[in-house]
Amino acid sequence: MDPLNRFPQVMQEYLVSRVREVNAANRERIMALRTKKDALAYQDQLRRDMRKVFGAKPRRTPLNPRVTGVIERDGYRVENIIIDSRPDFPVTGNLYVPEGRIEPGPAVLGVCGHSGEGKACDAYQSFCQGLVTKGYVVFIFDPLSQGERLQYHDGEGGSTVGPCTAEHNFMGRQTILTGEFFGSWRVWDGMRGLDYLLSRPEVDPDCIGLTGNSGGGTMTTLILANDERFAMAAPSCYITSWQCNAENELPADAEQQPPNALGLGMEMNDLLMLQAPKPLIVLTQEQDYFDQRGALDTYEKLKHFWKLLGAEDNVEFFTGPRPHGYWIENREAMYGFFNKHAGVKAPKKEPEITIEDQPTLWCTETGQVDEMNPATVSDFVRDRSQMLGEKRGEVSGEKLVKSVGKLLNLPKREGQPWYRCLRPVSGREWPRAAAASYMLETEPEHGGRCLVYKLDDAARASRPLVGKGPATLYLPFRSSDEELREDPLAKKLAKDEAFFACDYRGIGELIPNACGARTFDNIYGNDYFYASYGEMLSEPYMGWRVHDVLCTLDFMAEYGYDQVHLAGCGWGGMVAAFVALLDDRVKQVTLKNVPISYSEMAETRMNEWRQSAMLPYVLENFDLPDIYRALQGKKLQIIQPLSAEMKRMAKKTALARLEEAGLKPSILG
Repeated sequence: MDPLNRFPQVMQEYLVSRVREVNAANRERIMALRTKKDALAYQDQLRRDMRKVFGAKPRRTPLNPRVTGVIERDGYRVENIIIDSRPDFPVTGNLYVPEGRIEPGPAVLGVCGHSGEGKACDAYQSFCQGLVTKGYVVFIFDPLSQGERLQYHDGEGGSTVGPCTAEHNFMGRQTILTGEFFGSWRVWDGMRGLDYLLSRPEVDPDCIGLTGNSGGGTMTTLILANDERFAMAAPSCYITSWQCNAENELPADAEQQPPNALGLGMEMNDLLMLQAPKPLIVLTQEQDYFDQRGALDTYEKLKHFWKLLGAEDNVEFFTGPRPHGYWIENREAMYGFFNKHAGVKAPKKEPEITIEDQPTLWCTETGQVDEMNPATVSDFVRDRSQMLGEKRGEVSGEKLVKSVGKLLNLPKREGQPWYRCLRPVSGREWPRAAAASYMLETEPEHGGRCLVYKLDDAARASRPLVGKGPATLYLPFRSSDEELREDPLAKKLAKDEAFFACDYRGIGELIPNACGARTFDNIYGNDYFYASYGEMLSEPYMGWRVHDVLCTLDFMAEYGYDQVHLAGCGWGGMVAAFVALLDDRVKQVTLKNVPISYSEMAETRMNEWRQSAMLPYVLENFDLPDIYRALQGKKLQIIQPLSAEMKRMAKKTALARLEEAGLKPSILG
């Protein structure tokens, strides 16, 4: 029997409403700027806001550059170079140097898009060769999880978790727990790449450009938001608007979803505005999946902003005729733009390109840096998690409640939620004959909803009857409908006299059909899509779900059910734990298949919990054992806890983990 799924568009329409509101306010604010003073003040605010998005920068440590090979070609040479952007954290790159270059001249930092080959990808070799033959020094490096820098290397040249972007999202799950944005790791590699260029005698420090395509267009944009040393820039095939990406159900990579950006009122254009009034060209493709309408809207705002700074001619827009990619038309537009602003007397036409074999451009012997046994991102996250744990200690009482409330950033609840009485549900092979079903409007302004069942022995199409005594509320792992048929705990609890179940946002009847059919479990599926946008809005998906359940408790209390046994399974159990901490109407708590700690997720390379289970910045403030300790006074039981790999623990292992977390073994059900 297929689970019920009558409302698969609720989350999509909610997100679109939220992001449209941000975009409209952003446009109004920018177009209302009237003077140079206004524009400079706006830039000052952006600098402050960027720190809230990207966090603090690491300490600059020695680059330790080493040349592992030199390739001589007609008119230029390529140096295969390794630098350390952090201690024991190698970055592989190719430096293209024009033949005979001695005096300082123009240079370009190249940032790669999402290609498994990294710096050796045909399009990226092409623009490097095109630039070096026109007189530019070019340094292009492998991003994390691409080229020679796999972070989950299988020992045979591939990745254990999938293509490069899958690795990015695995790391994104971990870094956000310890208060870091994965994109900031990528930005730092780029900033250290610029540091390396500036160390070269062939480079004019006042004439350095930045360009990249797709994921490289992303990194061009993010680096510009963090480093104002570039004289000119050309992001390709990335710029649109976050509104368009949301409307078009386009999940983006972990580094492409900057946390808090939308919550601070930003749009994509803001990431580029710190480049003003210096030269910038936005490169797009007519047939790109990045919506051209969003790109044009962004350009209109940029043009207005540059004009206020007296440099309207320094910002340009180019659209190639093809699908997504750094095709020759876009590359030649970039050459012409850079030549104009660098004073280079060279044609914009691209010369004939000879693509090198990947091993020729390798900086390592095997084509992977793990031959050097370096630190990985997971290693750094593990160490940071442990440091935060020692610094944090146990968190309890009012401090814990305030920390939870701050991180969840819950919407306001204003009285009893309005609800719709839906047709009763029957014939689902549940433990009771039928269920009244109610659609609660938990965020009516934007269409936030949850679905509540009240099981009964006869069909009911009206509002609930006023009840007496305690009630049970069940929060499912995936679907109330399915678990009421198949899960032993749900089936047992459903026999309680007053039993409710809640499909909170994105679960059960509200599982979205966005981002392609049945993509919930995909690394780029709809669970990830909405969770990443929640992080951008400074409102984690977990907070939206907790809010739905608190509204459900309000609904139940209106009809006399204000003494609640709250039970939850999987991420429903995690939601239940937060709700139980925040609401005194919960008198008993049963959690099944929950993780024991966020720190275990952060410290496990293969953390398999979905993005919606992640709570950004949590380990800077508290951990799940703090919540569980606080709930021990509410008859807490934890049944069959799951590991970070989402595997059931043996009882002996679970008891040991509980003991390590300072929890009573008696809570293990």
